[in-house]
Order: sequence, then structure tokens, then C-alpha cells
Amino acid sequence: MPANKKQQPNILIVDDVSANLVILSEMVKSAGYIPRPVISVKQALAAINQRIPQLILLDITMPEIDGFELCSMLKADVKTRDIPIIFISALDSVEDKVKGFKLGAVDYIAKPFEKEEVTLRLNTHLKIYKMQQELETYNKKLHKMVNSQIQKVANEQKNILYAIASLLELRYGSYENHLNIIGANCRLFSMSLQFSPKFDKEITSSFIDSIETAAQLCDIGTLSIKEDILLKEGPLTPEEWEIMKTHTEEGAKHLEEIYKYSGNNDLIGMSVDIARYHHENWDGTGYPYGLKGTKIPLSARIMAIVDTYDALNHDRCYRKAYSNEESLEIMNSESGKRFDPDMMEIFNKIQKQMH
Repeated sequence: MPANKKQQPNILIVDDVSANLVILSEMVKSAGYIPRPVISVKQALAAINQRIPQLILLDITMPEIDGFELCSMLKADVKTRDIPIIFISALDSVEDKVKGFKLGAVDYIAKPFEKEEVTLRLNTHLKIYKMQQELETYNKKLHKMVNSQIQKVANEQKNILYAIASLLELRYGSYENHLNIIGANCRLFSMSLQFSPKFDKEITSSFIDSIETAAQLCDIGTLSIKEDILLKEGPLTPEEWEIMKTHTEEGAKHLEEIYKYSGNNDLIGMSVDIARYHHENWDGTGYPYGLKGTKIPLSARIMAIVDTYDALNHDRCYRKAYSNEESLEIMNSESGKRFDPDMMEIFNKIQKQMH
């Protein structure tokens, strides 16, 4: 087909009367468009499958399947629902017209056909259809561009958070790669919880992506704790312990400052929740607020389990690491007390996959 033919709109004409097809085809051709006449709904569907038309002239009264039914079929299909349909018929009652418009037709031309009327209506609806297609293309490009910018900003924010987290790694020194492990384990645990009907509505793909980064900032508040307390090899005094506990609120406050200028970014919002609440206990005996049960944010409940497991399985300045079996025994004894029991049930099934 020549290039100019490809650019011309093609008009599908569906009518079981051959004389009407000849008349309409000539009118369509003289208007500068490509006519594609067919005598049945079956032929119409085959023609549409072969090449999508820019407009359909559709007779109402046809054997087997009438025009109303074909219109319904086309409007129900995502591939054809936007094709403008103009009904052509000798039936000129208000009821027929109303029914056609309700089914999604854009116009109605009564027989006998007037060339000037047909041409004007074809020109009008093809122009509208072209504008709609161009608007849709523009919206897709705009959507893609906006998403690209959002992703760019999100990546920049993540990089800032990773840089902050790296300060913690430097502070702890011997806990090399500790925060990356915490993040990866929170992601893995969240993915496992997503399969449970108790958590699947809250844990989305976005939640899983966010918690991997947010978890690494859980102890950001320890930057304000003096090293002689933070890295003390022996047990802390009651006074020192009270100072240590302030890291939850301190960390949350630092992150809230970032949150103010982030456009209420979900990732940073989750970081605030984890920093503030990851030492709350399921039975209400934790700190800083003594929250109980599901009043503790979901992300903080996940963090509490993963962080404790990591801490028990690694050497600390004040003790040697426990064995995996000892760690699990300690944690299961705290199920329903310190930890969400439903989460612990799932954690026991997947803990061997943890880093």
C-alpha cells in the first residue's frame, strides 16, 4: 500500500444491503477516506482483527447479529472501545437513537443518505477521534516523564538515606555490613508476610521496597549517644540505660526534619516510624510510649524481630554471639510478649533464609 494510503483513515462500513454499501463506499471515497465495506458482523470482526478502523458506519437491522449487539461487543473490548461508531438505519425512532447513544455510538445517520451530511459527520468525528488519540499519546508521554522525575527524586532521597546510614556503620566499626543485612532481611521477611491473609492488605510492593532502606536508619538516633555508653563492654547503669533509650526519639526527630522537606515521602515516613517505635513491645512493656499490639506500626514490628535476630546472632562489644538455635529459643520465648505472635509464626518458617 502506498505511503499516502496508509495515512488515510479507513472507514469500516457494515450493512447487509449491497446497494447501501456501494453508495456509502463512494461517499467515503469522495471524502478522501478508504472505504472497507462488509455485509455481516462476522466479516466486520474479521476486518477489525486484520486492521483497526478509524471509524465504523454500522447498520442496525441485520440478520443473526444486529448492529446494537456488535456495538456492545466492540465497546466491551479494550482494543476497540474507542473506535467511533455511527449508526446508519432506516429506523428513525427516538427509542432507537437513544439506545444507540447509550451503547456508546457517537452519531446516527438516517437513510436515505445525503452525501453532504455523511461527509460532514465523517469529517467531524474523525477530527474528534484524531484529537483524542493525540491527547492520549500526549498523556502517556507526560505520565512517563512525570514518573521518571518521581523516580529520580526517590533515588536521590534513597542515596541521601544510604549516606546517613553509612555514618552509623562507621560509628559501630566492627558491625561491618550490619545495616545492609538488616535491610535485606526486612525485605525478605516482609515478602514472606505478604503471603499471609493477616498482612497481605498492608504489605504492598512499595512497602517492601521502602522497608529495605528505612530499616537501615532504625538506630540513627545513636549518633547522639556518647561512645562510652554506646560501645560500653559491660552492663549499662540505670542512668546510662535511660540515656540509651533516648535514641528512638532522637532518631525520629532527625528524620522528621528530613520528612518535612521531602513532600511527605512514604519511605522517610516509614523511617520515622521504625526509628521511633522499633523498641515497642507487643504486650505494651516497650519504649518510648508503651504502645501495645497493632497500635505499633507494622514496619516497626517487622524491624523488632529482624533487628533482635541479627543482634543475637552476632558478636557485640558486651557479649559473644548466640548460636542460631539459642537465638530462636530466646525469641520464641518472647512471642506474644515482645513480638507479634503471628509474625513470629511466619518468621520461624523462613528464618533459615535470613543472612
